Formats: sequence, structure tokens, C-alpha cells
Amino acid sequence: MEALFDLFSSLLDVLRSLLNVVVNLVRVILPWLPLLAWIGFWTFAVNWAKAFPILRRGGMIGVFLLMFVTVLVWGAVAPPVDGNHILFGLTVSNYAGKFIYVTMLTCIALLCGSAQLSGAFGKLTEFPEEPEEDAHGGHGHDDHGHSGGHDHAGVAHAH
Repeated sequence: MEALFDLFSSLLDVLRSLLNVVVNLVRVILPWLPLLAWIGFWTFAVNWAKAFPILRRGGMIGVFLLMFVTVLVWGAVAPPVDGNHILFGLTVSNYAGKFIYVTMLTCIALLCGSAQLSGAFGKLTEFPEEPEEDAHGGHGHDDHGHSGGHDHAGVAHAH
């Protein structure tokens, strides 16, 4: 009977230890959760095969403008407590610090796109192709019950 009690006690110790591991893991991951969500979104939710051509054709100007507005609003709404940011041992002003943060987040998003396009994630980042719609709402040029197809003889055209 004592062996059964020791076994039960050991199982409880293992469960307590597992609970401690989970609690400590959550404590470590929780501060990094927003950054992990940012990386997950830009890696798995954005179809970079469609986004990169848009960025190459001039979409980066919109990205730069969004970055600029983000720095201005974030700097005005949430200045640091002591008035300066300390980044890698350097003391920088409010707006310079926000510019560095926004630039780092943008670079991380673009790196996620590069990783997705390289095929590093395999089938996890494959997006199904959307069917192309034609100009006739998907029903083509078939005869819709009219005789003679699209006869426009009686229609006056403005020139």
C-alpha cells in the first residue's frame, strides 16, 4: 500500500512540475505575444505573391506615408515616461524612438513576406487562386433567350 501512495505522490509531483513549466513558459512568452502575432499575421495572413507587385509599382509610397503618420500619432499619443527612449544603450527623443520602432516593425513585415515568397513555410502559406470574373458577371456571351445574340441595330449610340 505504501508503494501505491509513493506512486500517487510522484504523479502529483510530476503534475506540479508540469504546471510550473507551463506557468514559466507563459511568463516568458506573454511580453513577446504582440510581436509574435505581428509576425504570424504578416507571414500567414498576407498573400505576398499579390502584395509585392503592388509595392513595386508604387505601393511603397503608401507604406512610407502610413509609417510617417504612425510615428506622428504614436509619438503624440504615447510619449515615453521620462521623455526619451533608451535603445541599445542610446538615448533618443520621442519621435526618433517611435521612428525606429515603426521602421523595425515594417522591416519585420517585409522580411516575413520574403520568407513566404522563398517557400520556407511550404504549404502553410499557399493561398487558393480566386476565379477570375469576366465583364458579364460570370455568365459569358451565351444566348440568354434573345434571338440573334447581341444585336444592337435599334440602339442609338452617342458619339
